[in-house]
Amino acid sequence: MELALALLLSTLRQTTPLLLTALGGMFAERSGVVNIALEGILLFGALAAAVTVERLEALLGPSPWLPWAGVWAGMVAGGLTAFIHAVASIRYRADQIVSGIALNLLALGVPSLVLSALYGNATSSKEVQSRLPQFFDLSILVYLAFLLVPFTWWALFKTPWGLRLRAVGEHPLAADTLGVNVYRMRYGAVVLSGVFAGLAGAYLSIGFLNQFVRGMSAGMGFIALAAMIFGQWHPVGILFSTLLFGFASALAIQLQGTEVFPAVLVQALPYGITILVLAGFMGKSRPPGAVGRPYEK
Repeated sequence: MELALALLLSTLRQTTPLLLTALGGMFAERSGVVNIALEGILLFGALAAAVTVERLEALLGPSPWLPWAGVWAGMVAGGLTAFIHAVASIRYRADQIVSGIALNLLALGVPSLVLSALYGNATSSKEVQSRLPQFFDLSILVYLAFLLVPFTWWALFKTPWGLRLRAVGEHPLAADTLGVNVYRMRYGAVVLSGVFAGLAGAYLSIGFLNQFVRGMSAGMGFIALAAMIFGQWHPVGILFSTLLFGFASALAIQLQGTEVFPAVLVQALPYGITILVLAGFMGKSRPPGAVGRPYEK
């Protein structure tokens, strides 16, 4: 029973950043823009959250409200990073994959520069003492992530905004003819995807751990993209697909240190499932009709 409970709690913890990131990616792709920069946005959000809380603690001392400042900092950093991708992809009609990869590469180098300038090392920030509230051994952001599933479903399928968003992702010319501002909808969706990914990064650095560590996303942004495809760009489908990936990660953690499987195979389990999902379902998935194609009025 204790092992099953530990596996359940670990699954929920591992699912949370994947779920938040995949939901954000869903908005971007539903509008017609591929945001492969989610991996980098995760790291920028995690860095901003941890550094904000640590700097405020150094000035004011530990406080229960400081982690919320970190959460907002992570979301703002994520939104700003995604805005760069939006400008390149929408205004200048750059290749969306190339733009996303460029941001991911920036996320490999910029954190090291920031950490070196602030802490004298290129690998991690100082630990923070102020932590987000926890209930039943789970961060409050875990509950928020799962509550966002019905909210995003409602926003996407039951509101005029959601209808317009889906329209510009399926047939932007028709939406434009009906008076929908395609550019504004796409800008908003891409920035929103960055806010969600930045929130996931804040969860990693101040909700799951208590510091920023270089490369701490460990491919979660790419796994979230796979979960989004597996979930058919639908909030409920994304929930179940991220639970699958979260369970695989939790199982790998539980199996570490045992002699059941070689350590290398255990560590590769989540990534192996990602490859299998992409290989088996990529051809069967139907993405939004205009995804990845810049729109010119």
